[in-house]
This record gives sequence, C-alpha cells and structure tokens, in this order.
Amino acid sequence: MAKPMTKTQLVAALAEEMGTDKKAATAALDAIGNLITREVSAGGAVTLPNIGKIYCRERPERMVRNPATGEQFKKEADKVVKMTIAKALKDSVNG
Repeated sequence: MAKPMTKTQLVAALAEEMGTDKKAATAALDAIGNLITREVSAGGAVTLPNIGKIYCRERPERMVRNPATGEQFKKEADKVVKMTIAKALKDSVNG
C-alpha cells in the first residue's frame, strides 16, 4: 500500500490544480475541514461530489469485552463519524 499523502503534499497539489499559491490552497483546505467538522458535529451530513458522504451516527449502549482480561462491561451510547464512499470513486479505483 502506498504511503498516505501528507497535508503539505495535498496543499502543493491543490495549489497546482487551482493555479494559485500554497497559502490560498491551505486556507481553502482548512476552510473545508472546518465546515465539515462543524456540520457533522451538529448532527448533519456533508456530501463531497465524486468522493462520498460524511455523517455522524449514534451507537446505542452495549456490552463490550476487555480483550486483555475478558471482563465484560457496559459501554455508554456514543456517536461515531462514518463515511460512505461515492460510486464514482469506487469505479475509478476498480476500473
């Protein structure tokens, strides 16, 4: 598996794609990240065209087991961030 793209590499590629400087690309990337965080934290969802949908899902209270000791205990209900990958992205990877 290839190494993940770092933020510096992503900013450089985004700046080149946008035809702008790295400072503007960094600002755009940070703004998108902040918007997604704010919307998903509030219980909403964000759809990124051709990439996927990011949303928050609630998990109910459940019994879990500590693998080291085998002890079972009740874990409180919580929320988890999920992402559904768009068909266009899946097809481009597999096709």
